[in-house]
Amino acid sequence: MNKPWINYFVQSFLAMVAIFVVLVMLSLQHIVIVASIGASAFIVFTMPRSVTARPRNVIGGHIIGFVSGSLCWYVGLFFPQTEPIITSAMYSLAVGLSILLMVITDMEHPPASGTALATAINGFSFKILLALIISTCVLSIIKHVLKPYLKDLV
Repeated sequence: MNKPWINYFVQSFLAMVAIFVVLVMLSLQHIVIVASIGASAFIVFTMPRSVTARPRNVIGGHIIGFVSGSLCWYVGLFFPQTEPIITSAMYSLAVGLSILLMVITDMEHPPASGTALATAINGFSFKILLALIISTCVLSIIKHVLKPYLKDLV
């Protein structure tokens, strides 16, 4: 079978550009959120026809992850931060809640649970929310514009 090698390079380059935009927008304090966007870039540019690569899933999933993580971070503020079991429970709850909400709303996007965890750890931030919205929209716009040329690579 003939491998589409040019697609490997082009689609990897597009993922790199998308992550560069995210890194420029975020400070190093919030760099942990980039890991989930990096995983999203992998899905969008290596499996563009996957359900989890749809804009609804990418954008909606990360918003759900952000909301879940923010809620758990706020709830965690009512408990002593010196108790590792409470902190671990809030972080775990953020991931579980994000999964539940994504499945209920049919916006499954696995990397968005990483957003939930990162937000629960770092706390609510409008800057992170803005960066998430912009970066997921950039990923989705690039995918939409280049859809005829993008191939499933896996």
